[in-house]
Amino acid sequence: MTITPRRTRLIATDLDGTLLCDGGTVSARTAAALAAAEAAGIQVVFVTGRPPRWMKQVSPHIGGHGVAICSNGGAVVDVRRGELLESFPLGAADTLALVQALRAELPGVAFAFEHPRGWAREPGYELRMWGDDVQHDVAPAEELLADGRVAGLFKLLAKHPTLEPDTFLAAARRAAGHLAEITRSAPVAMVEISARGVTKASTLASWCAEQGIDRTEVVAFGDMPNDLEMLAWAGTSYAVANAHPDVLAAVAQHTFSNDQDGVAAVLEQLIEQR
Repeated sequence: MTITPRRTRLIATDLDGTLLCDGGTVSARTAAALAAAEAAGIQVVFVTGRPPRWMKQVSPHIGGHGVAICSNGGAVVDVRRGELLESFPLGAADTLALVQALRAELPGVAFAFEHPRGWAREPGYELRMWGDDVQHDVAPAEELLADGRVAGLFKLLAKHPTLEPDTFLAAARRAAGHLAEITRSAPVAMVEISARGVTKASTLASWCAEQGIDRTEVVAFGDMPNDLEMLAWAGTSYAVANAHPDVLAAVAQHTFSNDQDGVAAVLEQLIEQR
């Protein structure tokens, strides 16, 4: 692990698999490092695939601004106030085209929808993730799209019952990559779909421009394919040791795993250098 000397004004970090321990918690060391970074004048922004509704447990660590970039760039949220500040939604027509393209090429696929009022899913979309059991609409995708129940969609999710995760991602991109941004972050065969041009990088770049922060002043951390664009955009980037092989190959600098407080280790050195 090395530190590239330069002025750092913003830390952009993924959550699950990167900043958080495998149980989804913030370790005492990481919490202290985040607080120290903020105290040193370094802004910390969580840039995550999580939907806004999954952000309450990390609210105490979010920093003075209170803002997180969620749903792979699809939503900018004031976590403390529970307020949607900005979104980059998938339109109903585009989403229907995605659903049809993926159904045609990948029989057995099932869909779920993250939107401003919560989430919804098809009957065949299995409940496996934390928070999936909250009250939500269950109906075929075409019905949910037609009646507007998922209007303002941050992210479309698709699961396949038999394919290996990276195989599913590649197949989904072949079938519908011309219609949207398709990536993944989960250990199961689930892909995450955003509007064309909407990634963690695109929304982070907009946030930094509003703050007057240049990309060379950003240090980013990630572990999965949905982090690749952000890691390529930031002036300095780190892959945690437990990252997906594609991320480890694409990012020159590595730090310790999430369970070994890899993000905190870098932050501590950055703060010491200041």
